[in-house]
Amino acid sequence: MKNTYFVVIVAFFISVLSFTGCAKRGTITGGPKDTIAPVLVNCYPENYTTNFDGNEIKITFNELIKVKNINKQLIISPPMKTTPIIVPQGSASKFISIKILDTLQPNTTYSFNFGQSITDNNEGNPYSQFKYVLSTGSYIDSLAIMGKIKDAFEEKPDNFVSVQLYDAETFTDSTVYKETPLYVTNTLDSLKVFALENLKAGKYHIIALKDVNNNFKFDPKKDKIAFLKNTISAPNDTLFELELFQEKPSFKAEKPYQQTNNKLFMGFEGDPKGAKISATDGVNNVPLIMTKFPEKNKDSVQLFMPLIKADSLLITVEKENFKETFKAKIKEQKETDSLKISPIQKGTLHFRDKFKISTTTPLKNINKELMTLLNQDSTKVDFNYSYNEFEQEITFDFKKEENQKYQFEFLPNTFEDIYETKNDTLSFIFNTKAFTDYGNLRVNLKSAKRFPLVLEIITTKGDVIASAISKGEKTLTFDALEPNIYKLRIIYDDNGNGIWDTGNYLDKRQAEEIQYYPKEIDVRANWDVEQEF
Repeated sequence: MKNTYFVVIVAFFISVLSFTGCAKRGTITGGPKDTIAPVLVNCYPENYTTNFDGNEIKITFNELIKVKNINKQLIISPPMKTTPIIVPQGSASKFISIKILDTLQPNTTYSFNFGQSITDNNEGNPYSQFKYVLSTGSYIDSLAIMGKIKDAFEEKPDNFVSVQLYDAETFTDSTVYKETPLYVTNTLDSLKVFALENLKAGKYHIIALKDVNNNFKFDPKKDKIAFLKNTISAPNDTLFELELFQEKPSFKAEKPYQQTNNKLFMGFEGDPKGAKISATDGVNNVPLIMTKFPEKNKDSVQLFMPLIKADSLLITVEKENFKETFKAKIKEQKETDSLKISPIQKGTLHFRDKFKISTTTPLKNINKELMTLLNQDSTKVDFNYSYNEFEQEITFDFKKEENQKYQFEFLPNTFEDIYETKNDTLSFIFNTKAFTDYGNLRVNLKSAKRFPLVLEIITTKGDVIASAISKGEKTLTFDALEPNIYKLRIIYDDNGNGIWDTGNYLDKRQAEEIQYYPKEIDVRANWDVEQEF
């Protein structure tokens, strides 16, 4: 008996050791990943309830859920003056509670669209576009207006665009600035189409806003707007298109402030070019020269002034309907702007570019006799130049040859600024490449709607590389393009000024039409590309 027991024990341990020796290392898994969205169990009161007279709604799910980004995702239509209290936010729960703080309008259908805000607790699977609807009257309004959003300038529209309806009977031009809409929806973070649902029959005005302040009111300084000039009606089976644009603000100057001994900065809105600037120290007129701020997209200009001793300046700024006089205090500063000259291009000068130099102070005199342009054989090359005071740039134009090395020499006293400072000897060297290092693009405008138009060659980042105006020409050629992936954009230049013009809401003017070619164009070195648009 003992021997039998011993044999059994030995056999057991041998089997265990054998199993252990053959085992492979692994990790414990939790089974398949959960990809199932939460399931709605019930709502109290029931969804699409009528004659609602309470102040709280409770929505229950079959598992723990979270509510995220509720401030951006939840769309309540009609909007409420006081935002309801919604719990939970951030923490997990099986229910959502909506406590209404407003007095609801009688005989009105309200909808709560949660967008992508409801997800399960563990994997974040969304319960997408859940909408709770109630009516304070005896029936649910069921009409809808649908459409899509475009951007007037960009190829793709913004996300989170608010689409708003107003009662046509009470609507005025000032309504969009002051009043909340009657109905609202939002494209959220992925949709480019919209549906305004649960509407009453009637006539409406419709707008769309890229509503930066999330207050349903148009702020021209921050918001893009889209509008239809005429009223629309519900019911309606038209698919409306709303095109967003950013208005160009009217010119307005801000109070200048001193930055160095001979320069002030002045903030502005709109376009400062052409503004008239005058100044006085209380006794004498003080000449000021306005130039752009060196950094791009800076809403300031520079005001260069003489080196004077004064406690303050009275500076008057005029343009169009704007005129204002500012008092700027003047005191001694640590720094004084002095003349420095730098090339804008360094190294390679492409055939489509012109050689430019920039100055730190405005110029008074330029002496071409003291300039020399030489090629690599030390042969003089003829050139012309132009000076843009606002840009503080000198542009040189000359016939460029391939595989050349150029040297621009400027002798002392070539440039003199408004402070009578002159340059020392300057020399800038740059080169050109071979024509075979570039590609050529010919665009055939097969079905242009109208003329004139501007055809732009842009990078995938939106930078304009080349452009051409067509007043009826059907073929436009762009030679010596750097090898790259490009896109094509047409501007229908209806006012013929050669640039794209945005719209204006109060003038009821839409932005000039833009059309993008839907595919990218691959321009390679030593290639000739012909493209139909």
